[in-house]
Amino acid sequence: MTTTEPHEHDHEHQHGSSDGPIADASVRTARTSDAPAVGRVQAAVWEDAYAEILSPELLVQFEEQSFAKAWRATLEEPPSSRHRLLVACAGPQVVGFVALGPSGDPDAGADHGELLTLGVHPQARRVGHGSRLLNAAVDTMRVVGFEQCVAWLLATDETTRAFLEVAGLAPDGAFRDRVIDPDGSVVREVRLAVDLSTP
Repeated sequence: MTTTEPHEHDHEHQHGSSDGPIADASVRTARTSDAPAVGRVQAAVWEDAYAEILSPELLVQFEEQSFAKAWRATLEEPPSSRHRLLVACAGPQVVGFVALGPSGDPDAGADHGELLTLGVHPQARRVGHGSRLLNAAVDTMRVVGFEQCVAWLLATDETTRAFLEVAGLAPDGAFRDRVIDPDGSVVREVRLAVDLSTP
């Protein structure tokens, strides 16, 4: 779920055992010092999400340092007053993140927010980090004045769609084709939406 690049939209699958909760699992607003950790998580998530879609030559471009640099810049100077980055933590370790902001869709109103990207490290899934991130993102959207929430995801990503649909989002009929490599290959994305104005 991102507005400018191929994106992931993942949720929780956990490393190790899923028999018990992670100690001190939490979600908080990201700090500038979190940029390297968010970059590391994003690189791992995108490599996992796009392993069967992109060529190895493109996958190696998912560098945590580049992602970290971009997140640091965003945290230092947010694109708008309603952009937010939240991180999921297992103890002090950042294991997931969600970015949100105003929707950039042509048909979006000022009250439309978008889940720009949501990801949990492949080794930290299946213990609820994704659900906590999504719940916190929705709460934050309401606080900053969004009444609608949208999210774009790969049309073939049934796992993420099921995760979001359980949370109340549903396809609204919108779709787009995105170029993902220099050869002009495209992937189709579909949009899910939910009304936040009522509980």
